[in-house]
Amino acid sequence: MTGPAHPSLREIAARGIPFALIARDGATVELLTGDVVDVELLGDIPLLDEAGTPREVLALVPYRQVRERGFECHDDDAPLRCLIVGERLAIPRDEALAQLPAAAIPLESPGFDISDDEYADIVRRVITDEIGRGEGANFVIRRDFTAGVPTDAATAALTWFRALLEHERGAYWTFAVVTPGHVAVGASPEAHVSARDGVVTMNPISGTFRHPDGGATRETLTEFLESTKETEELFMVVDEELKMMSAVCSDGGRITGPHLKEMSRLTHTEYVLRGRSRLDPREILRETMFAPTVTGSPMQNACTVIARHEQTPRGYYSGVAALFTPREAQPGDAADTQSGAGEPTHDLDAPILIRTAYLQGGRLRVPVGATLVRHSDPFGEVGETHGKAAGVLGAIGAVPRDAGSEPVVAESEPVVAAIAADAVDEDAPAAEPRRLADDPAISALLSSRNARLAEFWLNPQGTGEAGPFAGRTALVVDAEDRFTTMLAHQLRHLGLHVEIAPWNEVTDEQIDDAELVVSGPGPGDPRDPRNPRMRRMREVVARRRATHRPLLAVCLSHQILADSLGVELAPLAAPHQGLQKTVDVFGTPASIGFYNTFTARVSPGTTEVGGAEVAADAAGDVYALRGAGFASVQGHLESILSRDGMTTLERLVAHALTPSPAR
Repeated sequence: MTGPAHPSLREIAARGIPFALIARDGATVELLTGDVVDVELLGDIPLLDEAGTPREVLALVPYRQVRERGFECHDDDAPLRCLIVGERLAIPRDEALAQLPAAAIPLESPGFDISDDEYADIVRRVITDEIGRGEGANFVIRRDFTAGVPTDAATAALTWFRALLEHERGAYWTFAVVTPGHVAVGASPEAHVSARDGVVTMNPISGTFRHPDGGATRETLTEFLESTKETEELFMVVDEELKMMSAVCSDGGRITGPHLKEMSRLTHTEYVLRGRSRLDPREILRETMFAPTVTGSPMQNACTVIARHEQTPRGYYSGVAALFTPREAQPGDAADTQSGAGEPTHDLDAPILIRTAYLQGGRLRVPVGATLVRHSDPFGEVGETHGKAAGVLGAIGAVPRDAGSEPVVAESEPVVAAIAADAVDEDAPAAEPRRLADDPAISALLSSRNARLAEFWLNPQGTGEAGPFAGRTALVVDAEDRFTTMLAHQLRHLGLHVEIAPWNEVTDEQIDDAELVVSGPGPGDPRDPRNPRMRRMREVVARRRATHRPLLAVCLSHQILADSLGVELAPLAAPHQGLQKTVDVFGTPASIGFYNTFTARVSPGTTEVGGAEVAADAAGDVYALRGAGFASVQGHLESILSRDGMTTLERLVAHALTPSPAR
């Protein structure tokens, strides 16, 4: 606010005007005011006024919107809330600080909604019953820190926003959104998705390093970066977000990084994914609901697992704050070749709603979650939720920053320790932040991670027009794992024209008419006869084999194919979720990423079964099969973990498409 004609921030709050404060560039605070409209679907977000003129809209998108994609959730009726921006002002950061209240706001009866022991039990069940039974690679289960707040909501929002502006660093967005009956204040480290001038960017962040007393050092950070769990956790969420990128971007998406996201109390590791798209930004948002870093993978089953193990609805946690800004037409803008629509009218900037405090009806809620993988330690994950809650509470000034302050949660010692460890002298001048990412040893350690990854996703990608299978067609059958979008992109890069059909929509006619059918991966137990998805995928494989038409079967479908050949299916002793292995694929070593809990298993030394050639390890676990008109692979050749994915995929497709006397 630059002159006396404009009301102060406190005056706006006192009037009850809906408003949002956003700090993105470190120098200014954006003040948005306007009217609030709640809508049902993302496509209903009112980006145009009655005259068809583009307007700016800030939307708070709740987790329940996953229903738009047919995914399961506890439905709490949290509204898809839109602030239609009537006025926008840019306020210098220092001027905004001078207008914001600074007095600490006390909390009443603070604590977690479920105990540490209960949460640890949930972690154990997810590892055993979900990851251990093939339901997915990783899942994020949340718990809530709650407290009473004896202050009016708008004052609390301004106070907490000031604290974040002063004391937090490294956030993508620092924000406060105040609308009737609801307040959200946070410092999100993670941009979920943005779309600017046709370039889509996603920013998967995973792995949480909580700074020890005295701050992070090269030694303590090195120990974190060398953790197998933390490294694999990040790789898995990159794979999951590349699935989304491949669904909305014509060029599939390219990854850069890894980088460090250094905040005041926590450090994360991250990659950046970029691709090109002309889809409507609301459709981009819909196709990328929601980040695997706060849900899990594969996405659809992750939502089901969350519904099984979380006791209450999520509200806005793991949703996004989506700012739609009208864009000016660019030279060369044309019709959208992906959707048939005109050039998008808006750019999109959408951080994930994490590291956020919510205030409703006088109650504070700080949801926090841990990513559970096969290596997870239950009480280690408990500690991660404490660290994240303490980070938010300390950052907003809701708990004392002085090291000698009284604990706020007498019943939970880990929370007390976490909050005390975050303590700093509130009146001390801010020290110049140290960037550990600039340390040569840390930089080299980060860069070394990419040696494990597929160059295909690290390098610029061609169109595939001159690929080895140019002019040929393929139908990919999706069994509820959107790895199929990455697989389809790779097949297009090899020259194939590709369509994707969900397992419950694909017709027998499509299966019969396709030149090549790629029967895809999916979660669950392939032996389960009651599962309709398993039954349909068995029909897909059987139908193609009966007609001797070209078939490539991947992961789950590989297991189904093996079973049809009389090969035993069995659970692995330890799930291969996000595991990279070098295996022999018909005489050629291949570094491949695996996401499987079950395996096809033959007697050691077996090289042929049911007329198919077998590629298996010394224990008899089958990695690939090939026969007349078909080939299969247990691993995910499309994964970033598959360094030899493209060459192996080309070999298997070439075999499946090679005419044989049996046809």
